[in-house]
Amino acid sequence: MIWLLVALLALIVFAIAAFAFRLDRALWSSFAAALAFGLAGYAWQASPDLPSAPKSAETGRQQSDFDIVAQRREFIADRERSRANLLVTADGMARMGRFSDAAEFLNGITQQNPRDFEAWLALGNTLVEHADGALTAPALYAYRQAATLAPEHPGPGYFLGVALIRQGRYMEARGIWAEALANAPENAAGRAGLEERLRRLDAMLGAASDPTAEQSASPAEAGE
Repeated sequence: MIWLLVALLALIVFAIAAFAFRLDRALWSSFAAALAFGLAGYAWQASPDLPSAPKSAETGRQQSDFDIVAQRREFIADRERSRANLLVTADGMARMGRFSDAAEFLNGITQQNPRDFEAWLALGNTLVEHADGALTAPALYAYRQAATLAPEHPGPGYFLGVALIRQGRYMEARGIWAEALANAPENAAGRAGLEERLRRLDAMLGAASDPTAEQSASPAEAGE
């Protein structure tokens, strides 16, 4: 059916050019050849029978280089995982850079269950990303709620430290990481990772205080 419509359209275009615009008869054959060439190209390249595939809408922001979902899961043991199904949806939104939408889902989870440790931790991370790495008051509140629920857990201190590092507040981050590591049980999820990152941060700070020393880690590497 589509081919018939295309051919009919070509005939209409030819008629309009020839009679409405009084195209010179000497040019009729050339114009008809041009239309035929166009139809041949359409027949060769077009796929009118295929369903349309609209492009997905842009989210308006780019995904963060800091994978907040993967890093949070590093600090969450199986027994500590949230039971909220919407957390999966929120994680998907966060990974697409839709931090505002993710925060709305997480806020709903924490309102329904204020004792959901992982949801509070995820909310703090999402709010920091939504603010382009800034530690806002709502993000700090979320981290504090998580720390209140699990005082010995290294997760809230670690992510709070990451946010401080991104703001250039290295010594504050170092103190928080050291305290979190000292309070964390030996078998706590993420403890080994925090210990390694603290070692790298100390190496970076030591190199910065000694101009002759070779810098062994960058600020970005310290928080990864």
